[in-house]
Amino acid sequence: MSAIKLLNLAVLSALALPLGATEPALPQLALADNITLSGLSSGAYFAGQYHLAFAEQVEGVAMLAGGPVYCAQNSLGLALEHCFNKAASQPDLSSINQYLQAQRAAAKLAPLSAVAGDKVWIFHGSKDATVHPKLALALHSQYQQWLKPENLVLINNRAFGHTFPTGGSYTTSCELSEPPFLAACDYDAAGELLTHLLGKLQPAGTDAAGSLLQINQHQLSAAAKATLAETGYLYVPQSCADGQPCRLHVSFHGCKQNAQTVGEAYVSGSGLNNYADTNQLVILYPQTRASSISPFNPNACWDWWGYTGADYATKDGLQLQAVHQLVQALRR
Repeated sequence: MSAIKLLNLAVLSALALPLGATEPALPQLALADNITLSGLSSGAYFAGQYHLAFAEQVEGVAMLAGGPVYCAQNSLGLALEHCFNKAASQPDLSSINQYLQAQRAAAKLAPLSAVAGDKVWIFHGSKDATVHPKLALALHSQYQQWLKPENLVLINNRAFGHTFPTGGSYTTSCELSEPPFLAACDYDAAGELLTHLLGKLQPAGTDAAGSLLQINQHQLSAAAKATLAETGYLYVPQSCADGQPCRLHVSFHGCKQNAQTVGEAYVSGSGLNNYADTNQLVILYPQTRASSISPFNPNACWDWWGYTGADYATKDGLQLQAVHQLVQALRR
């Protein structure tokens, strides 16, 4: 049997599409109205986009190894020049702000009043060779416009590469920037980010004792069919499966970190699931898919430069709609 555990036969039946039904049933979860987010690399860029689009339902976001929201400004050329790995990168925050303001005025982003009380945690390793560390400063500067100082944290003094740092037993060096982008760094990023977003936590469980479920993203979200993988992942602690009140955290993988590429490494190895068990959290791990044409996304990145369309960073963006629909399906 794979590492995916099954809740029980009843839950398995609920996850299937009943005969004659128009949409799939889900485990009955008592989820809070507000959610939190995190993401690495393209997942960090995407988490920021989701935050600004749907801030009314988001109370906090953690971004690892990313840059400012809408950094690429719908241009792959700008993405490569100013939002990737060049020391000369200098995102045009003034132009970006003008765009974001225009989208808010058109109701395609959440109002700033919905962002103001949220908590943001930014992490960037100083040896990151994939996304230049100076982009974290631009992201921090961007959020300084919108948040109270005590709600905004920047950590950029760790000599880590492009990775999700953990206290686990990975063999990958913390200074490297290579798949599966998880490393044993003697630094518990999962615990640090969740503590900032949610407050004091119970210690993480030694082993993730809940259930890691496969979910059909295409059945749960009409928008998911365009660019997301058919299968996503949902981690459900037993207490949440039993109907106790729980909170939802959505975690976005990075490029080359989707399950098709690295298996269950990210959805089971960041440490988030261990905290979920002891703090009544459900973790949603949406999954993109790699594609070589229409759209061109060979590394299964989240869309942070416009490969799904010019409105990718607004409520009209295909991937933002898809994840929003997944979240709504879980909260029914």
